Amino acid sequence: MFQENGINAKIKSATVKYHSSGQYYVSLKCEKNVQLEEEIDWSSVPDDQIIGLDLGLTHFYIDSNGKKVENPNYLKESLIKLAKLQRQLKNKKIGSSNYKKLQKKIAKLHLHIANKRKDFLHKESRKLVNENQVIMLEDLNVKGLIKNKKLARSIADVSWSMFKTYISYKAAWDNKKVVLVDRFFASSKQCNECHEKNTLLSLSDRFWVCPKCGTLQDRDINAAKNIKEEGIRLLRTPSLVA
Repeated sequence: MFQENGINAKIKSATVKYHSSGQYYVSLKCEKNVQLEEEIDWSSVPDDQIIGLDLGLTHFYIDSNGKKVENPNYLKESLIKLAKLQRQLKNKKIGSSNYKKLQKKIAKLHLHIANKRKDFLHKESRKLVNENQVIMLEDLNVKGLIKNKKLARSIADVSWSMFKTYISYKAAWDNKKVVLVDRFFASSKQCNECHEKNTLLSLSDRFWVCPKCGTLQDRDINAAKNIKEEGIRLLRTPSLVA
């Protein structure tokens, strides 16, 4: 099959996994010789080939050009159905055939949610890598953020860590660059026009007026622009970027 599709790779090993939904998966570990790409001087990449992304919950991400991509909320969409199945499972005798059938049904629904999420993340990460030379991301502390009980489910559903992983390896394959901006960088509170910090800004403020220059700021677009600007600063200082 590999040869028919023109993939000149040697299969080193195969791992078979069984999912509780009743499906089997085979992962192949392959070895292939690839030609190294020429090293790029990242500090000279034009600004219009660089994009900054602010990851969020209402919108999955907002880019420095002002584009907002909606969060699909795959888990949230299926919560009612999932809760109904789990209530039915509670009323079944543990170990019975009906109990096992419901268990498999719940596992299939979880798998369906996960697959839809992965499909979305793959498509968005591929599109971003195809359209840009350098992608700036905020290095979010997901483990810390998920400790917030009110937001834990939403943060888990949005899968920022998986998205970062997908973008990173796709960029590496295509000889492109991902720059992570420090999580403590004040991307939301800093005005992109005059760089004044609005220390009184709260999470509920989606729009705010800069107290110094009077510019009306969209919180998320402003943050994405600041992430891009900070990423470019890091990019133009080679010692700061791996």
